[in-house]
Amino acid sequence: MSIMHIDQIKAYLPQRYPFLMVDRVLEIEMGKRIKAYKNVTVNEEFFQGHFPHKPIMPGVMIIEALAQAAGVLGFKSQEKLPRDGYLYYFVGADGVRLKRPVVPGDQLMLEAELVVVKRGIYKFQCKASVDGELACEATILCAERKEGEGPKTITTEPFVTAL
Repeated sequence: MSIMHIDQIKAYLPQRYPFLMVDRVLEIEMGKRIKAYKNVTVNEEFFQGHFPHKPIMPGVMIIEALAQAAGVLGFKSQEKLPRDGYLYYFVGADGVRLKRPVVPGDQLMLEAELVVVKRGIYKFQCKASVDGELACEATILCAERKEGEGPKTITTEPFVTAL
């Protein structure tokens, strides 16, 4: 288990402000699980339109934060970096359930557990919580690709039906 600060996280994720959704990694077990967080502030750009009178973090942004945490786990477990031409594409989410609103001032805890890897497709069981209360749960699929390699289209159909 180890802690990763923002500069280390940025080495493993290609996203940058305003789309970087992981502020710190608290725990990581290579090839197994990760626990990280995002500090949700009123300055997030999406709050300008969602909703100005009652800011609530969009569910798709919570899912994106979970996918990014899962991406850190995948990248770090394989010791592959975006600067070396590797990317993890978010290719699907199953069983998504949003349980409570996430608002400015919340610390969104992000947890992802690696379920299986098959032909470059990673399946993660994920959950996000605030103060120990479940905010979102989902099964997230990511595809690992290196620039210039692999098909132009990413398909998960054989993978999903095989599980």
